Amino acid sequence: MKNNNHNRYIISLGGSLIVPDEINVGFLKKFKQLIEKFSRENYQFLIITGGGKTSRRYSSAAKALGELNHGDLDWLGIHATRLNAHLVRTILSKLARPRIITNPNNVEELKNHHHKVIVAAGYQPGWSTDYVAVLLAREYGIKKILNLSNIDYVYDKDPKKHQRAKKIEQISWKDFRKIVGHKWDPGLNMPFDPVAAKLAEKLGLQVVIMNGQNFKNLENFLSAKKFKGTLIAD
Repeated sequence: MKNNNHNRYIISLGGSLIVPDEINVGFLKKFKQLIEKFSRENYQFLIITGGGKTSRRYSSAAKALGELNHGDLDWLGIHATRLNAHLVRTILSKLARPRIITNPNNVEELKNHHHKVIVAAGYQPGWSTDYVAVLLAREYGIKKILNLSNIDYVYDKDPKKHQRAKKIEQISWKDFRKIVGHKWDPGLNMPFDPVAAKLAEKLGLQVVIMNGQNFKNLENFLSAKKFKGTLIAD
């Protein structure tokens, strides 16, 4: 994935954007157009997809039908991320590597490829897609991760529970980790996985969290203009 590092991004594409309830065709159409536009301007993207409502539906059904361990439930979520990854790769087939990445530790043969887009998905139980994104950043030498979800900013408290929660536009990894804690669980609703945050801090990565539905704002960020979102960096 050779290119000027300033134009290379990992996009962690939240499953809530791809499948908030049903597959969000309108969102995917606009996302495709944006990736195509910036690819023509010599940008390269490594996109990793979340599981969204598909993951939660399968997990809920499995729980209703019998007792399962965390590993079994994790695998359902992982395969949901892979299904979404195949969907994203398919709609970007003219730009994307033909196969998705499912193992972030086995990408050596891909480092010299010239595709504009690589699509990746979940890997193994106990690993969030945020953590996989950080591992891929390490493997590819990419310093910027764009985390797209359905929130505009990170807040100092849960804004759904605290009316006076304050939005955060920029924060250090140390202070961010004080907010999210140190442990990750598939059921946690965190803006970025605490375990992934620890490794991202060690690697000196920059992570930007923003609302993926605001395409104008996303374009502003990629064009190095003022944007709405939270920058986590030291």
